[in-house]
Amino acid sequence: MSAAALAANLRDTPPDAIGDVRRDAWGHGLVTVARALHAAGVRAVRADAPDVAIVEDLGLVATADESTLPMARVLGLPGSGGQPVLSLASRVLSTKPLLAGEGVSYGFVHRAPADTQIALVPGGYAQGVVRALGSRAHVDIRGRRCAIVGRVAMDVCVVDVGGAGGAEPGDEVVFFGSGAVRDEIAEWTTVTGLTAAELVARVGLGVEREVVA
Repeated sequence: MSAAALAANLRDTPPDAIGDVRRDAWGHGLVTVARALHAAGVRAVRADAPDVAIVEDLGLVATADESTLPMARVLGLPGSGGQPVLSLASRVLSTKPLLAGEGVSYGFVHRAPADTQIALVPGGYAQGVVRALGSRAHVDIRGRRCAIVGRVAMDVCVVDVGGAGGAEPGDEVVFFGSGAVRDEIAEWTTVTGLTAAELVARVGLGVEREVVA
């Protein structure tokens, strides 16, 4: 979670705007987003019933009125014109060579067309990396777009990192939100048929969020 991006997206917000922090602020963190809205001058928000007391404690008024604030832009979803606020990152767990013709993951639905190297990366459908993304989406490793290959498992996926030395254990892996995959959520929507809001909200349910400056 980028506090700077959130603040930038909220610049020039009308003081009478109504925000929307339902569904844990679209998976971005209720308290973090509510505080940013309040700091930007917003005084009223739509909130889920169990969260009304929380937003009121933060100085906001819970309302049933429709949101007048473009929350997709506030959160920087693709196509909104805002800066991405949420990025999903992991680290390479291990690497190994994959020879031409060898398969990966359940059912070996992907077989290497040539000798390559693959990386095992924590992050699967339990963390919001939807199963349909297998062999159809990319991650950023060392500034390069690398393909997710094979079926996405519950807690891990496999990434083709190219030749030997393409990645090492501990390397950062970014699924979306920055670097070469800044707007990868747009590709996720095409692949899955889900909206960007649905995808980021699902990710927010399954991962540990960290707010950075």
